[in-house]
Amino acid sequence: MIVDDSLTVRTVFKRMVDSDPALVIAGTASSAESALSQLSRTPADVVLLDLEMPGIGGLGALPAILATPGNPQVLVVSSLTVDGAEHTLSALQMGAADTLLKPRPGGFTEEYRAALLGKIRALGARAGAAASLPSPREPADASFVRSGLGRRMARADVVAIGASTGGIHALGLMLRRLAPDFAVPLLITQHLPASFMPVFARQIEAACGRRAEIAADGLILTPGRILIAPGDGHVMVRRTGARLVVRISTEPQPSGCMPSVDPMLASLAEACDGRALGVILSGMGRDGVIGAAALVEAGGTIYAQDADTCAVWGMPGAAARAGLASLVAPPDRLGDAVMALVSGTAAASPAAAAR
Repeated sequence: MIVDDSLTVRTVFKRMVDSDPALVIAGTASSAESALSQLSRTPADVVLLDLEMPGIGGLGALPAILATPGNPQVLVVSSLTVDGAEHTLSALQMGAADTLLKPRPGGFTEEYRAALLGKIRALGARAGAAASLPSPREPADASFVRSGLGRRMARADVVAIGASTGGIHALGLMLRRLAPDFAVPLLITQHLPASFMPVFARQIEAACGRRAEIAADGLILTPGRILIAPGDGHVMVRRTGARLVVRISTEPQPSGCMPSVDPMLASLAEACDGRALGVILSGMGRDGVIGAAALVEAGGTIYAQDADTCAVWGMPGAAARAGLASLVAPPDRLGDAVMALVSGTAAASPAAAAR
């Protein structure tokens, strides 16, 4: 369903969606009220939602839209303004899955169409994302642990989290499980435009109850410090004597993402001799799996979000299918497990770790 108060935008989006034979328009609406009425009768898998509309608006209607019979994934079509970033990130924190910047006049290009359709297809394919993983010994429970938890894991000197589509909502749920005495440096790489990062940092502060900063060259990782990858660079870590120091890189990565999770995790493998924990949350694609492999090879640990709670089980699914994830679980359980690992009380058995 396409929900936007601009007839031009609705028409252009409808033409783009109609160009893909695998997609069907469930309806169009010029207001959130009209969208809710239609969705109650004709469920949709994906809703393209403008936030700033007359009436209750997209942001005000979001919880009700998410609760309609089809339990749709919501793709927010956002503006580039500061207010647009605030509203968009609020929507993502509330449970919207992803965002796509609304182009200026003349910006509805073939490249934009490809990006839009790619996001719609990924969000609409959520039902198929929970395909079983290869090990026949995995329990049917939503969380499980691989054989890596058969040994006691080393305490982590750094925790690094990577996320993309659907990751902001998951990140909030996870971070709220971290206790006030969480005293390990925390790195976060979230796929977002650079203009959104200051607002995103404030969201992280609200979830953690402590200051969150946008990473920059030369910053030192100190206990409890939270650093966020800038939207125009990858956050990496190098060791200088006894210190762990941030380096920002703009080198292209195999995933094509900017920022990318891979260099963050790979740099920790070297700088920390594996004494690091990587957490991969909901997201499209495979960003993070290369860095996760490097970290695990060095002796580090990877946790991944489970398929049932992901908007898109791409990034965490890639790590899990590769056998790199010691724990696959919902965000709140991941938060509990992170606290256990950094405090040195991580479970040594699968049964204990899955509780």
